[in-house]
Amino acid sequence: MASQAKIETNPYLEGVYAPVADELTATALPVTGTLPTSLNGTYIRIGPNPVTPPNPRFYHWFAGDGMVHGIRLADGKAEWYRNRYVRSNRVSAALGEASAPGPRDERTDTVNTNIIGHAGKFLALVEAGGFPVALDSLLGTVAHTDLDGSLRMGGFSAHPHRDPDSGELHAICYNGGNTAFVRHVVVGTDGRVRREVAVPVSDGPMIHDCAITARFVLILDLPVTFSMPAARAGVGFPYRWNDAHPARVGLLPREGSADDVIWCDVAPAQVFHPCNAYDLPDGRVVMDVAVHDRVFDEEHPTGPGATTVTFERWTCDPMARRVDRQIIDTLPQEFPRFDERLTGKPYRYAYCVTLAEAGDISGVIAHDLETGDRKLHDFGRGRIPGEFVFVPRHPTAGENDGWLMGLVVDARRAATDLVLLDARDITAPPVAVVALPQRVPLGFHGNWIADG
Repeated sequence: MASQAKIETNPYLEGVYAPVADELTATALPVTGTLPTSLNGTYIRIGPNPVTPPNPRFYHWFAGDGMVHGIRLADGKAEWYRNRYVRSNRVSAALGEASAPGPRDERTDTVNTNIIGHAGKFLALVEAGGFPVALDSLLGTVAHTDLDGSLRMGGFSAHPHRDPDSGELHAICYNGGNTAFVRHVVVGTDGRVRREVAVPVSDGPMIHDCAITARFVLILDLPVTFSMPAARAGVGFPYRWNDAHPARVGLLPREGSADDVIWCDVAPAQVFHPCNAYDLPDGRVVMDVAVHDRVFDEEHPTGPGATTVTFERWTCDPMARRVDRQIIDTLPQEFPRFDERLTGKPYRYAYCVTLAEAGDISGVIAHDLETGDRKLHDFGRGRIPGEFVFVPRHPTAGENDGWLMGLVVDARRAATDLVLLDARDITAPPVAVVALPQRVPLGFHGNWIADG
């Protein structure tokens, strides 16, 4: 009797991760509660959404075609929802369109990880050498861009950080397959690169994010590195856990050279997302991070996989050249955010979302890092939040005086809502809930981009 062929499956193509088929436009969205009239702008979330069915065996969640989902708020109303593919060459071909203009990375032009507003543009971002993609205000692709020819040594990063004083963006960038160096890139308020410095590394670490303080840019050189065997096998994102790669955090002076980096050893772990970082008066550096004990190993090649995830405070000692780790919370959580007006400065409040490993809890967490208090808004079983961003009530509002905004997927209804919570009391019922016309797959990062 012939054996039955194995049916290939991939959890990142099913359930709440399953792609949606259509690009929609809907207006006058229904709202429960009251939207603040001062919120005038667009909430935009981006994530992977394959335009054609991929091979489940090789599909990696980090490599799916990019799709943006946007909700326009103005004068207390939810004016519209739109979702649009970010036009890579593959997406344009699948949709029967001409390719979007602009330069590409030679390996891939898929952009799917983050979206920001800078220098008057919406920019969709990706890591590993990909160039940004400029979008118009209705989320249509305008062009792939090397920032007016100023990105000279490779692509950009998924996670630049804006200095609230200068308005400049700081990022640590790496080029996929380049195992020799990473780059500190600074983008000015004019949208052009003013500084691009190569920092030598070994093994080609995946550096998804970074952090800045008043003095330093923090480089997370951790054990997930480029894997040639995975690349040869055709895996969409060829990075694997590497036990032989030493874990360390680099303190690069903001205007310093590669020779000025102070490397501080840390126990092996992977950090995708720091929250915030700042300098201490004694010269040490604090960075709060969501920490995965092990990811992208052979048991979980197509996604982060099941690991222990903790929220921790890492204190880097440049004299001892080591990092001391202190656990803030053992409840599995990710996507830490804060009041970004305090980027690189001492701060008090951090906001995270629970992960599936948290069991029956599915919600948003608010940490008071001064008192150690933790508050939780639990959306209930089957309602899964994505990243929530803090939006101040007004430009001069105090820290924590504002709203937390993000998408919540209801797995039972196959539906998604945009939810606003009062950051001062996240245990209270939502301030407003905007019902979207279709389910938005769980994805990556979202931001509120205010008008003006």
